[in-house]
Amino acid sequence: MTTMNAAQRRDQRKAEYNAFIAQCPTNRMLDTISDKWTCLVMAALADGPHRYGELGDTVAAISNKMLTQTLRTLERDGLVHRQMTAQVPVRVDYTLTPMGLTLMPILTQLKEWSESHMDEVLSARADFDR
Repeated sequence: MTTMNAAQRRDQRKAEYNAFIAQCPTNRMLDTISDKWTCLVMAALADGPHRYGELGDTVAAISNKMLTQTLRTLERDGLVHRQMTAQVPVRVDYTLTPMGLTLMPILTQLKEWSESHMDEVLSARADFDR
């Protein structure tokens, strides 16, 4: 049995990640980052720190429950940082982490693609529904 150092074990685990396998953690991560609320909340945070209420106002139609769940998931995954400031009432700000910032170019492209191709999508839907 060959002994591996920590870096070699990390590299081996990384090589074993496969998003096509349901039990793989990358499968769950893809589920998180492909969620529309994740994309919209992170896009709002790309402009800088926001408070909970500001995020609710910016992200149209998101319920308080869904905003809370989304922020908790993003915080747990290390994409969003929650900063509490002791004052009355307590101030809570949300910001993207350095890792969250690395995801923004991809999410921005998805958002921009969606916005720029919506006419074609609507046309395709209308053709399909006929």
